[in-house]
Amino acid sequence: MKAEIIAVGSELLTPDYLDTNSLFLTRGLREAGFEVHLKSVVGDSAEDMAAVIRSALSRSSVILTSGGLGPTEDDITRRVVAEVLERPLRLDPALVEAIRERFASRGYTMASINERQAEVIEGAEILENPRGTAPGQWIEARGVRLALLPGPPREIEPMFESAVMPRLRRLGAGRRLAERSFRVIGLTESEVDARVAPIYTAYQPRVSTTILAAAGHIALRSSQWVAQGEQARELEELAARIDQALGDAIYTTSDEPLEEIVGYLLAQSRRTVAVAESCTAGLLGWRITRVAGSSSYFLGGVLCYSNEVKTELCGVPRELLDQHGAVSAEVAEALARGVMRRFSSSIGLAVTGIAGPGGGTAEKPVGLVYVGIADSGQAVHFRRVLPGDREAVRERAVFFALAALRRFLLPPAP
Repeated sequence: MKAEIIAVGSELLTPDYLDTNSLFLTRGLREAGFEVHLKSVVGDSAEDMAAVIRSALSRSSVILTSGGLGPTEDDITRRVVAEVLERPLRLDPALVEAIRERFASRGYTMASINERQAEVIEGAEILENPRGTAPGQWIEARGVRLALLPGPPREIEPMFESAVMPRLRRLGAGRRLAERSFRVIGLTESEVDARVAPIYTAYQPRVSTTILAAAGHIALRSSQWVAQGEQARELEELAARIDQALGDAIYTTSDEPLEEIVGYLLAQSRRTVAVAESCTAGLLGWRITRVAGSSSYFLGGVLCYSNEVKTELCGVPRELLDQHGAVSAEVAEALARGVMRRFSSSIGLAVTGIAGPGGGTAEKPVGLVYVGIADSGQAVHFRRVLPGDREAVRERAVFFALAALRRFLLPPAP
């Protein structure tokens, strides 16, 4: 069954406000067995709102609106929906009294303008608002169910959970959305798609697949609507084939952050790590230690922006810096070896690069990052040119370093 969300309010068409309600409502609709196929944002224009609602009535089984139920002149949702449905809008005296009592319970006198919030579309069921003065309305018309909900998140959320979700569950009973997700590192979005497109297109439209470029990784998600109690066999078959196609480029099939995966690998192998950061300003150590229990495998770190600190604290030979420069494969490996010795850790992890906006050259552009990793037996490095401004480069460098460490920790393929 198709559902649609209409967010109402001119403020949502400015850069100052986010429509967080639609995200909340989408989660609830999917949980109840409804596929959200369209979201709209419409300003406080009766003409525009009427056009959007008419279109929604022609294509959706369930329509949820948020906003426009207040007492002011620009709160027009009730009036516009009544006009589109060609139903009268009547003042409910009992509702007026309930709103008046709510004001009185807070020590206020209700203004006459608030009586507008007690206007009810003919045939509508009132949805109680436990946190505000704007009641919602549930309407069945032309084979479609409409829920008119308030805009403030603190009001819409309890109303939706207590009054709307039970109705939706009854309507959408019998379906569930089965999902499988993959997070991929070391491949670009186009490289991922080249590997898996021949696979997932064979399952469309029964199984839907999306590929999105996120910060430092590629997110791939496949989903299939199935009956309650039924196995999503095609989804599981597709997931197995995707897993085979992407191999160890997949770092998780859940929503676990990369630092948790790395922490698990370190703890499992009983190894410890120390970090040397030359362009990430402590962000790498911060990410690693976000994980509870990280003190069992993270020993410490050095912020080594100057060459003097690289030499004095991490033991990087001065001649190596003079010959290759601070941003180089040789120095990245030397930093990793040096910080490992400094902290007596099992592994040293180092990152050095040019975050910008200045400092780049044709040979070493802004965004160039080297990651060095060392243990008692070897030192290796990884190179990448990362896009974005200074903050983006530093954040991506942290993800790049964690991804490299994960690969270093993985057992060799048989």
